[in-house]
Amino acid sequence: MKKKALITGITGQDGSYLAEFLLDQGYEVIGMLRRSSTLNFERIAHIQDDITFVTADLLDEASMIHILRDNKPQEVYNLAAQSFVQTSWSQPVLTGETTALGVTRLLDAIRMTDLDIKFYQASSSEMFGKVIEVPQVETTPFYPRSPYGVAKVYGHWITVNYRESYQMHASSGILFNHESPRRGLEFVTRKISHGVAQIVCGLKDSIELGNLEAKRDWGYAKDYVKAMWMMLQQDAPDDYVVASGETHSVKELCQIAFDEAGIDMDKHIKVNEKFFRPAEVDLLVGNPKKAKSILKWEPEVSFEELVRMMVAADIELIKKYL
Repeated sequence: MKKKALITGITGQDGSYLAEFLLDQGYEVIGMLRRSSTLNFERIAHIQDDITFVTADLLDEASMIHILRDNKPQEVYNLAAQSFVQTSWSQPVLTGETTALGVTRLLDAIRMTDLDIKFYQASSSEMFGKVIEVPQVETTPFYPRSPYGVAKVYGHWITVNYRESYQMHASSGILFNHESPRRGLEFVTRKISHGVAQIVCGLKDSIELGNLEAKRDWGYAKDYVKAMWMMLQQDAPDDYVVASGETHSVKELCQIAFDEAGIDMDKHIKVNEKFFRPAEVDLLVGNPKKAKSILKWEPEVSFEELVRMMVAADIELIKKYL
C-alpha cells in the first residue's frame, strides 16, 4: 500500500520539489490548497495530474481536521506560510496568523485526528536574525529581526511543545536560504537572475537592489527538500539545521549572475535604500553537521552552479515569450 503525504504550500517552490521527490519515492501526494481567486499551478503543472488536491486553510482548524480525517496521511509537511520577509513588515498580523498560529492549528488538528502522523515544520534561518554565534547550529539562541522571523520562532517552538507534550513525531528543519529557477520573483536571488535575463534580452537596463553587503548561506531547494523527507524517516523526531555551511554576499551573487550572462555588473546595478530592511540581518551561515551525520544528507549543487542555473533558466524563459 502506498504511503500518503499531505503537503501544505504545494504550489510554492519547496512544495513543488517535495511533491516531485515524494512521487518518485512512490508516495500518494495530497496537496492542500487555500481557496482563492488566483491559484498558481505553474510550478506543479507537469505533475498536477498525479496529485490529489484538497481545500483547507491554515486560518481554519476545522478545515484541516476534515482533510486529515478524509485522507488519512502518514506524513504531513507544513510548507505554507506568508514567506516573504519584506511583506511581513507591512502585514505583520497576517504573517503571525499564518506563519505562527497556522502551525498550532495544524498540530492541534493532528492531535485530534491521528497522533501517529509524522509532522514536518518548515523553520527558518531568519529565526537567528541578529546572530549570537557564527556559524549557527540547532542550539544557537534565536534573535529574530522581522515579523516573519518572530512568527517562525513561534512555529518552531510550538512544534517542540507538541512533540514533548503529546509524544508526536514532529520535526523542524531550520533551513537556510534555498533557491532555484522556481523561486518567486520577489526574492533577491530570483530578482537578480530574472533581472539579468531581462537586461540580456534588451527589456531593461538596470536592477535596483538594497544592501549588497548582506551575506547569506544559499543552497539549492531541490537538495533541501530531501532533508525534509529524511527527517520523517528517523525513528525519533528532532530539529536539524539544513545549510551549505558557506556564506556569500548579495554582491558576489550579482557578480556570478552577470558573469554567466557575459555583461558588466557595474553598469547595471543601482542601490536603492527603499529595499533596505528596517532591521537588517547581516550574516547567516549554518553548520549542517548534525544533518550530515544523522540524516546522511549532503547538498549536491554548489552556490556558483545554482546562480548560473538560475540565470540560464531565466534567459531561456524570457526568450520563449519574445
